[in-house]
Amino acid sequence: MSSASVSLPVFAVPRLPALVQGAAALVWLPQAALLAWAVQGMVEGAGWRAALLPAAAVLALGVLRALAEAWGARAMYAAARSHLSALRAHAVAALAHRSPLDRDRARSGQAASVLAEQAEAVVPYLVRFQPARWKSVLAPLAIVAAIAPLSWIAALVLLVAAPLIPVFMALVGMGAQAASRAHMVELGGMNAFLLDRLRGLATLRALGAVDATATRLGDTAQSLRRRTMAVLRIAFLSSAVLELFSALGVAMVAVYIGFSLLGTLDFGAWDTRLTLAQGLFILLLAPAFFEPLRELAAVWHDKAAGEAGLAGLRDLAAGGVMLVGAGDGLGLSAGGGAGTAVVGAGVAVAEATEAAPSRMPPVVDVRNLHFAHAGEQPLFDDFSFTVRPGEHVALLGASGVGKTTLLALMAGLLPAQAGEIRVGGTILDHASAPTLRRRMAWMGQRPHVFTAPVADNITLGRPVEAGQAVTGALHLAGLGAVAQARPEVMLGDGGHGLSGGEAVRLALARVAVWPHADLLLVDEPTAHLDSETATRVTDALLALARGKTMLVATHDPVLAARLHRAIDLSVRITPQRSIA
Repeated sequence: MSSASVSLPVFAVPRLPALVQGAAALVWLPQAALLAWAVQGMVEGAGWRAALLPAAAVLALGVLRALAEAWGARAMYAAARSHLSALRAHAVAALAHRSPLDRDRARSGQAASVLAEQAEAVVPYLVRFQPARWKSVLAPLAIVAAIAPLSWIAALVLLVAAPLIPVFMALVGMGAQAASRAHMVELGGMNAFLLDRLRGLATLRALGAVDATATRLGDTAQSLRRRTMAVLRIAFLSSAVLELFSALGVAMVAVYIGFSLLGTLDFGAWDTRLTLAQGLFILLLAPAFFEPLRELAAVWHDKAAGEAGLAGLRDLAAGGVMLVGAGDGLGLSAGGGAGTAVVGAGVAVAEATEAAPSRMPPVVDVRNLHFAHAGEQPLFDDFSFTVRPGEHVALLGASGVGKTTLLALMAGLLPAQAGEIRVGGTILDHASAPTLRRRMAWMGQRPHVFTAPVADNITLGRPVEAGQAVTGALHLAGLGAVAQARPEVMLGDGGHGLSGGEAVRLALARVAVWPHADLLLVDEPTAHLDSETATRVTDALLALARGKTMLVATHDPVLAARLHRAIDLSVRITPQRSIA
């Protein structure tokens, strides 16, 4: 089984902004020295004039520090936003390259929650935590280096108190990261549940299951509330740990300085006793010693949330069943169902804007095919059959026998585990898939309608002449006289404004608007339709398939009888008898 794994880019911390922010934190050292010098001069009788020059210098340094921090934060924010955009692009590319039939594929609501909501937690993590980590390493060392020549005991008190904080922060942080990860998983699951239930609201009402759904949604919301409170409890705990040790450290330094200035203690300084300026300088630096650690604690929750967001993006980008040739760009003309997922990766079906030259419809040759879903019995084991050029073949069999899977294998939506599939004599593989898809058209049994005009829903962004081509496709699909299907009419998401039969015919128009496709892969086109609508869809499909090779997965015996022959997948043999 081919698997997709898109590694996420690593964030390169901008060196200059990080250096500027780190240097800005050290500006407080000369500011504290100037303040202590000014107070010493005023106490010695110099009056307020002793504070003029230090005050001006402190103000200038403060402005410089503010500008440096603002510029550094702005540069870090720009780099973080750019990195987040790259992360999202990689995750979306991984999702686009995965098969729409991958059973481990993330649900739409969960993927949207990770990409739009949870991923935003990465920005505060990169902007705030990375600089705070550097500050917590550099600033305390610089402060200790400035205090140690004046008082070895004050420096020793700070050095003893400081390591206790990271130790307890790390212990708390382990729980914070696990709690944040569980919170985001719960949030993504709730979003996926809510989106699924909103999509099926009409069915829930018809079955009388609205109250049961509301009860389950309420239980999920309560579970999310408990997860949120658990994260907040850990965040408050980490702040309490920091405040406790920082308060003890500053208090011990303050007690020593106070008793030393009073003359009670005459040890701990390199001189006999600390001067007022020296003591005040140490007191001003002691809280600043813990300030980077306090800032680190404040952003510790950002780290936990950011790493959880990165893990969510990594989960979206990792593993899964890969589309054949996905890395080279996709080009499957989608009519709905599984095929619509391919459109997002490569809406432009063919890069050429001119009509393809006339050619014979392709022969489809499947030899020794083997495929099994993970942990299940093989659907196909040494399975072979051939479809002649221009032949229309019905794929019959009970539900679960592998009809849709066989069409997906032929379109490259799933990779074959053994054997080969040839289209027009060319083996379908990663190298040939983009080219072969330009001559394929897929029509799924559940066509998706986007919130867009009818014309855009038909062309799907493909390079066709939107005017005449769309009108002709609508007439061929039997929608020419339908008021809601005029090219300029806006449709709602999920097909609001169209009936079920009209949505199926819209999928037919998607196929009809692309004349280059000469291999049609159609999945249950008449399922869930009344007999009259099914007849119209069948007539339009057969008209569209003239001169083209077509395989149709169906349970409809009326449709199967109008095709050239049938292959019963239940017995895994190719009937030689034509049922046309």
